[in-house]
Amino acid sequence: MADFDDESAGFDRRRLLRRGTTMLVGAAPFSGRDGLGIDRPPLPLPSVVNVVTDFGARGDGRTDDTRAFETAYRCATSRIEEGVGRTVIDIPPGNFLVKTPNALMNGTDPERRANGLRFRGAGKRMTTITFQPEAGPGSYLCRNEDMWANVSFEKMQFRSATPGASFFYSYSTGQAQDYRFRECEWMGEWEYGLALDGTDTNSEMRWEACRVGGSYRRAFLYSGLSQRSRQPKSQDQFLNYWFHDMKVEYEWGNFLEFPYGGSITCQGGSYIITGRRPTDSTEHGRNSMFFCFPVGQHHDSVQRFHAQDIRFEVRDPDVLVIDCAWQGGTVSFDNCDDTALAFKNFSSEVRPHRYAIGPRGPLIRYDSCQLVGRHEYRPSRPAESIPRTVRYDMCLLRSHRQSDFVVAQNLDRTPFVTFVDCLDNPAAPTRPTPSPAAAPTPPGPAPGAATDRPVGPTP
Repeated sequence: MADFDDESAGFDRRRLLRRGTTMLVGAAPFSGRDGLGIDRPPLPLPSVVNVVTDFGARGDGRTDDTRAFETAYRCATSRIEEGVGRTVIDIPPGNFLVKTPNALMNGTDPERRANGLRFRGAGKRMTTITFQPEAGPGSYLCRNEDMWANVSFEKMQFRSATPGASFFYSYSTGQAQDYRFRECEWMGEWEYGLALDGTDTNSEMRWEACRVGGSYRRAFLYSGLSQRSRQPKSQDQFLNYWFHDMKVEYEWGNFLEFPYGGSITCQGGSYIITGRRPTDSTEHGRNSMFFCFPVGQHHDSVQRFHAQDIRFEVRDPDVLVIDCAWQGGTVSFDNCDDTALAFKNFSSEVRPHRYAIGPRGPLIRYDSCQLVGRHEYRPSRPAESIPRTVRYDMCLLRSHRQSDFVVAQNLDRTPFVTFVDCLDNPAAPTRPTPSPAAAPTPPGPAPGAATDRPVGPTP
């Protein structure tokens, strides 16, 4: 058995099951308020169940174990008491083939809202759930429609064996929230990892020491499908997503895509996109990106992004670290490095960080970062009407001088950008400064602010 860290499915529970609840293997579903089948077993259900020993899963990678997982989930729903879930579902080492959507979790009864459901594996790649529905797009391994809060997945791998299948659909009008993923891994070609829908919450979600592999037709985490919300603009309270010590190493697609805003923190780990999209996408062409924030206006507090202590690799000109269209809020990178492949011939001209910017920002700050290529800004107003909202503080500009580092559409100068004590590449060629007639020089810094200087001429 796996090295489980707390509750145990020990001898007493197994003896209990041998006396009564093993009758559930291959049997009809549980009964209860949802009226799903036969009467409850004669003995109390245990708090920890095992899909192999209790429900007959094989875990050999060939046998369809759908029914064992469906029964394990119904067992968990039958034990809800006073709005609290009281079941841990253990999934031991093995490769468990699941062919039916929603088999791992099918929370479609918001009248039985509950807090607490836990899936526990033996370890990444020790416990694998292979999802192989007949059709990919629109098929989800897990579904939570405003029923469950406080859901955790631990120490397992999820693999899509049907291209375009998705891992998790979460719809909320106030309940679906507080998800935890610890030491999990995703592989295969997915449409979505997690697709969030509805209004309000869908928040407080944490990933710890997980690996995001495979590829994504849309995104690993996508906010605001608008499939069921009558007012799509109300899908704007996507709050508090935390990614810690991640290994994000997937082939193509987007990691995080938040059309409806978000409050997001990514801390620690390595982020790599290893390949290229096989075909152009409607929204992004050939670009694959880690952080995509494509819509400009959102409610207060849902335009906040912070990346810290992350190593990025820009392996291709079509790879973007961030493309942000926000017209407010904050974006910050602290002690991040994307220069691993700065020696490549294409690297000096890549633009892996791209922003829209206006009179309300967003406030953009890079602290103690090492940066490759150039950064691109798309101003919505004349440069002189945009305040200094962009700051590079003690950064290393690997490919260019400060005067050439920023590219701004239709602008010769970008006075909204400030460099403070940065190191650039003194060997990089300089570009000629436009004549005053072509591009008037904006006022210089105030007295006593000699270390703060606006960026020079750009293409």
